[in-house]
Amino acid sequence: MITAGIYGATGYTGVELVQLLHRHPHVRLGFATARSAAGQRLADVYPTVLDVPLISAEQVDLDGVDVVFCCLPHGTTIPTVQQALAAGVRVIDLSADFRLHSAAAYQRWYGSEHTAPQLLDEAVYGLPERYRARIRTARLVANPGCYPTSVILALGPLVQAGLLASPSVIVDSKSGISGAGRSVSLKTHFGERYDNFSAYNVGYSHRHIAEMEQETGCQITFAPHMLPVFRGILSTLYVSLQPATDPATMLAAYATYHDEPFVRVLPHGTLPELRHVVNTNLCVIGVQVVDVARGQYILVSVEDNLLKGASGQAVQNMNIMFGYDETTGLL
Repeated sequence: MITAGIYGATGYTGVELVQLLHRHPHVRLGFATARSAAGQRLADVYPTVLDVPLISAEQVDLDGVDVVFCCLPHGTTIPTVQQALAAGVRVIDLSADFRLHSAAAYQRWYGSEHTAPQLLDEAVYGLPERYRARIRTARLVANPGCYPTSVILALGPLVQAGLLASPSVIVDSKSGISGAGRSVSLKTHFGERYDNFSAYNVGYSHRHIAEMEQETGCQITFAPHMLPVFRGILSTLYVSLQPATDPATMLAAYATYHDEPFVRVLPHGTLPELRHVVNTNLCVIGVQVVDVARGQYILVSVEDNLLKGASGQAVQNMNIMFGYDETTGLL
């Protein structure tokens, strides 16, 4: 049995983690923090039957804690991570503060100087399908972003197999409203989202591009959209493979996922939907040929942005770090 703590337990990813850890047979929740809701209980600020007390970050006692999850806003996590590591506690950070390998890249995409650049070399990008061996021994795991998880899992095997004829990839992604977080804003207001569909940060401006390019080596043109649903991501990728690459050859590249518990690859021509993945930790991938002679294909990748795109993947990483079966608490 291990003891876990959650910093930032009242956002969507934090609440999801509370629920996942509550039913995990090998985890005890040691603390859950909140800022404005400190002193209340989770049920006071979120519709849940889980009776979890909320404390401020200043009240946290890390003695006896084995791992902490940081569900804090980008740019605010670094001091908390440093404090936990100094206390000998392992960290899974769900913000973007440790996902990029270089401080220069962080400053370019997030607009501020990284104050702990020495930890960027140590942090392990928390995509189990790629970095499982390093995650096992890591002190600090940087949980991937939601959009990048769907894109990297779909694109990675083609890159590794050397099938891409061009490094330029167009990614068209749609996310549920929960991807914008729980804070009140006009763009997530029911009246703005209901019966509506819109794009945002189109081109080369969304911060998740940095992760996608770092982990795939591709040049990404990214068009994210907000769906009028609560949860789920559907990413459509337009790729150019080596001319005359047939569907069987392409699908053979995805054999790397044969034993992966949370990745499914559908037969050629069968495309996934959000209903394949919502409320699961799965990423489901489908491929469709456009023109074999020219090597043009379309990939569709779906996941639940709050689970495989965030909290579920964080628990998957925790299971690896502490030697539990990877699927524990996630099925």
